[in-house]
Amino acid sequence: MSTADDGVDLGTSVGYELKVASSALRAAMELALRPLGMTVTHYSTLELLAQRPGLSGSQLARGTFVTRQSMHVLLQSLEEQGHVTRPAEAEVGKSLPATLTSLGRRRLALASAAVRAVELRMLERLTEDDRAEALRLLRAMTDALR
Repeated sequence: MSTADDGVDLGTSVGYELKVASSALRAAMELALRPLGMTVTHYSTLELLAQRPGLSGSQLARGTFVTRQSMHVLLQSLEEQGHVTRPAEAEVGKSLPATLTSLGRRRLALASAAVRAVELRMLERLTEDDRAEALRLLRAMTDALR
């Protein structure tokens, strides 16, 4: 990294390369999900609900890195498509916990296979040790920023 006065050397910046990799991953995922009529956020929402049923719209928005308003629109669409159900009224507070339907689970299975294929392609040139080290390093970077 160069000094602050010189700016960031993009050729050696880990942060810049991480952003490039993130953008490439998202683009490849969007391309793989498009034939299924899904976006990365659509897929991520279904995946989160499969692993953590009953999350609220706010929790899903945080978990998929979108605004609450965007998630509200997406959840309405997922309900209309029959992928998600939510109660008509909140039992406690304003939260409407969402759960996957059987159709949502079937659609998620297709999307998960497409996303897994993208991740395998991304990692195909790495050894198992490289993959474990990359994961360890990414977690360490994230922890340092928190």
